[in-house]
Amino acid sequence: MQIKLSGHHIDITPALHDYVHDKLERIERHFDNVTSAQVILSVEKLRQKAEATIHVAGNDIFADAVDEDLYAAIDALSDKIDRQIKKHKEKLTEKHRGEKARDYSQPG
Repeated sequence: MQIKLSGHHIDITPALHDYVHDKLERIERHFDNVTSAQVILSVEKLRQKAEATIHVAGNDIFADAVDEDLYAAIDALSDKIDRQIKKHKEKLTEKHRGEKARDYSQPG
């Protein structure tokens, strides 16, 4: 998965870069068809914001999180993306599963 990381009013340190990569690699454990991710970290006074757009096969998933601590915002963002990826995967499997066969041998 390609991860594009950018910062608004913040320098992306190697530690921040590695932290975001580690958090987003967790997503690939749940869903293999992730093609790329774009993450934007921004700082506005006391507000630290993390946004991500994840490109998966057939869909784009967006989430954002705001916190006083940037690492906490990245954690919250990772959790939100993780939940959305699981939900997307469940939708795909239910769509392909179809309705189960019924037993018509029993009356009623």
